[in-house]
Amino acid sequence: MQPPTESLVVMETVGITNMEGNGLDDSFKYRVDGIFQTVDELEQRVVEVEQFYSNMNKKQPTASKGSSTLKDKDKDRHVPSIKKQQQDASKREAAAAKRMQELIRQFGIILRQLLTHKWAWPFMQPVDVEGLGLHDYYQVVDKPMDFSTIKNQMEARDGTGYKNVREMCADVRLVFKNAMKYNDAKSDVHVMAKTLLGKFEEKWLVLLPKVTEEEKRREEEEAEAQLDMQLAQEAAHAKMARDLSIEIDKLDMHLEELRETIVQKCRKMSTEDKRKLGAALTRLPPEDISKALEIVAQGNPGFQAAAEEVDLDIDAQSESTLWRLKVFVKDALEAQGKSDTSMGGNNNNKINTTTTNNTTNNNNKRKREICDAIAKTAKKKSKKPTS
Repeated sequence: MQPPTESLVVMETVGITNMEGNGLDDSFKYRVDGIFQTVDELEQRVVEVEQFYSNMNKKQPTASKGSSTLKDKDKDRHVPSIKKQQQDASKREAAAAKRMQELIRQFGIILRQLLTHKWAWPFMQPVDVEGLGLHDYYQVVDKPMDFSTIKNQMEARDGTGYKNVREMCADVRLVFKNAMKYNDAKSDVHVMAKTLLGKFEEKWLVLLPKVTEEEKRREEEEAEAQLDMQLAQEAAHAKMARDLSIEIDKLDMHLEELRETIVQKCRKMSTEDKRKLGAALTRLPPEDISKALEIVAQGNPGFQAAAEEVDLDIDAQSESTLWRLKVFVKDALEAQGKSDTSMGGNNNNKINTTTTNNTTNNNNKRKREICDAIAKTAKKKSKKPTS
């Protein structure tokens, strides 16, 4: 999406006001200032939309034909609002949390069965390293674990507890593996730990399919929620782009009305002014001549600005077009560092331009041959220039 072009029209209108501001009151200045502010706001919103789509394109990986088809189908689906997406996400999170609590409850049953086993007592509390004189314990065991610690984390309500069943499973295994790692294979503690670990793995295999199913379900829900949120954001920014287009069109109409009002209050361009304008046009580079012809075409729909050969009759143009051309030519020549105080030149009244279009390989450059301008039109009018 291109930034609002109305800022150029504002500059043009201000240029006309500054060059020929006689008869204009301060209300025009306030109106122009207001338009400038509106254009700035629109430009900021345009930048926001552009950045969104730019970031979206960067994040989007190269899609295969199959994934492209899937994306097309996704675009056809109903896209809820972002607010509705957030509400749905909250409901999904609540439902997922309830399902996870049920899995934790079932895991708790397995844990209680282990705790009631006659060989569970060595693993109920943290190892008394100092009391037992196990000076090398922390060198062998990286992360001590016991059932009382597991139980406390299962019951925690301050956010420090387990997030899922697999975390609990890992800590139960750690209790037994630590004991097997530190104690000799023939020791009673090693044998007890190995036996209980085997019983735990048997019971875990029964619960594992439910855990896997829940994990897959959550992954699918998260992917779907992410897709819906992305589509909702796209829809919101597409609406923003449409609203911007409407506002820009309204602003453009307002600018046209303001410009016409200003032109009506300006004095009419004299024959001498037209002669100077025609001469100044011949001093423009080809790219600026093309822009000048586009200005003429805006005021005259029948004018073929892109034709290979163009005849421009200065005297046939409206006052609005003439003043717009004058402002444009003045700015273009000043940009080239050329003096434009007199805008003098030939005593002709027609410009004949020939253009050759660019080719995409940049080997052929656009050429424009400017012939002597404005030949006989001025003779049809009074030979005495008007002031």
